[in-house]
Amino acid sequence: MTPTLERSNDEGAATAEYAIATMAAVGFAGLLVVIMRSDEVRTILLDLVRSALTFAG
Repeated sequence: MTPTLERSNDEGAATAEYAIATMAAVGFAGLLVVIMRSDEVRTILLDLVRSALTFAG
């Protein structure tokens, strides 16, 4: 009788989890690109950076 290797039922689960996490990250990055192209958001961020870099003395 030859020994057989037992396979786990969750074989490939880690790869699927990485694929799902990668797709979620790509979707989030796409959403950020859409938001950052907005003129209102760009203006708010530029004003925020300018006020942070301006020394009120």
